[in-house]
Amino acid sequence: IFRYLRNFHNCTRGTLTPSVDIRERLQTLGFKNVSLLDRGVDGQLFHPKRRCAELRRQWGVTENDVVVLYVGRVAPEKNLQLAVDAYRAMKRVNETTKFVIVGDGPLRSALQREHPDLIFCGTCTGEQLAQHYASADVFLFPSETETFGNVTLEAMASGLVVIAYNYAAANMHLTHEQSGLLAPYGDARAFIDMAVNLAREPRLLGKMRRQARAHVVAFDWPRVIDRFASLLKSAHDF
Repeated sequence: IFRYLRNFHNCTRGTLTPSVDIRERLQTLGFKNVSLLDRGVDGQLFHPKRRCAELRRQWGVTENDVVVLYVGRVAPEKNLQLAVDAYRAMKRVNETTKFVIVGDGPLRSALQREHPDLIFCGTCTGEQLAQHYASADVFLFPSETETFGNVTLEAMASGLVVIAYNYAAANMHLTHEQSGLLAPYGDARAFIDMAVNLAREPRLLGKMRRQARAHVVAFDWPRVIDRFASLLKSAHDF
């Protein structure tokens, strides 16, 4: 099947990938004419101004407490147990820390039974989703199976400190200890340690949150569309 797919792609004028590491992996495997088409984010929808004190009160936290957030499918391939482990470690050094999960999936029922203190919000979209992002402080993204991970850009645009593995969108857009935290790919211990350091020193959040937002505002959808149009023209002229 793989050989068929590679031959199919190599008969086209181009294959577009969302991240540098996927492009390099395909090129190593013999794919030709592979180009990068980055993803964008709606920086007006996902914005720190949507932070909601009332929503945080519903979560049982004050403005000075730390809320960690996960947004995405609640499924085995998202490696959510690592996010839970990181949260538990954070809570041991800062007992007011809360963990909010936005999304749904096959693991939700089991996680709710095993961890009744976690706050499950279900699926959110549009302004409601943007409000949930902006009302948190730290975004835990433990997945090891992403081709990009749009939620990384959404969290950064919302002014959150993202903790993620150093690949896909996080590798492309985060600068370690400046606009977020990057753990070596697959190193669960490092991921947890970084989360604990933030819980122990929440004063570190402010600067990274501002720098995350400042970096990602340039990656709006019109820029992505212009890039796509340029790639189409290049393919036409090929």
